[in-house]
Amino acid sequence: MLRLKRLAVLSLFAFCAIMAGAFWLLGATDTGVSGAGMHAAQSAPPQAAGKFVPLASGSAHAVNITRTVDPAWLARTAVKTGIPVRALRAYVAAAGMANADSPACGIGWNTVAAVGFVESVHGALGGGRLTASGEVSGPIVGPGLNGDGFAAIADTDRGALDGDARWDRAVGPMQFIPATWKLAGRDANGDGVADPHNIDDAALSAAGYLCAGGRDLTTAQGWSDAIWSYNQSEAYLGQVGDKADEYAEQVG
Repeated sequence: MLRLKRLAVLSLFAFCAIMAGAFWLLGATDTGVSGAGMHAAQSAPPQAAGKFVPLASGSAHAVNITRTVDPAWLARTAVKTGIPVRALRAYVAAAGMANADSPACGIGWNTVAAVGFVESVHGALGGGRLTASGEVSGPIVGPGLNGDGFAAIADTDRGALDGDARWDRAVGPMQFIPATWKLAGRDANGDGVADPHNIDDAALSAAGYLCAGGRDLTTAQGWSDAIWSYNQSEAYLGQVGDKADEYAEQVG
C-alpha cells in the first residue's frame, strides 16, 4: 500500500513538472521571450517623428539627406524634453536616415535619444558637452572590458579609438565598442570619417544598428530585440523604455 502511495505521488509530481514546462513554453511564446539571453519583450514606446524642412540648394549636410530638422520645432522640443539642441538634432536626423534606409523599421527619434541619455546623458557624462560640430568636449571612454564585472573583450583596434591596446572599451556619446564600430560605424556629417566621438556619426550608427536585421521597432518584440542587441540587460531595457516613453509624452 505504501509503495502504491509513493508511486502515485511520483506520478503526480511528474505530471505537474511536465505541465509546468508546457505552460512555460506557451508563456514564452505569448510574452515574447527570446532565446538570445532570454529577455521578455517590453511594450514598444510610441515612436516619435521629427519635423523636417528641405535643405537650401547647395547646402552641405549629412550623407544622403535632402532635408534638415526644422529649427523652430527643434528649439521647442529641446525645451520640452531638456535634450540639448545639438544632440536632439542628431537624434532626429539619425532616425530619419535610418527609416529612409529601412522603411519597415519605424524607429523614432525618442528611442535614439533614450539610448543617448542612458549611455552618456547626451554627451554630458563626466561634465562634458557637445561642441557645435557635434564632437564631445572630452573623451567619453568606458572601463576596460577585462572580464571583471564585464564581458572580456580583448583589444581589436590597437587602442586607436579607446586608448587601450589591451582591452576594448566603449567610446563616445553612444558608447560603441571598437569591434562593433568597425561593423556599424557610419559617417553622418559627410566629413569623410566615421567617428564614434561625434554625435551625428554615433547617433546614425546607433539607429542603423537598432534597425538591423529587418526589425520593426513599432512592435514590442522588434523594439525589445533592438535594445537588447545594444545592451543585454533587463535593467537597461527598462531604462531606455522609460526614457523613450517620457520623451514621447513630453512632445505630445
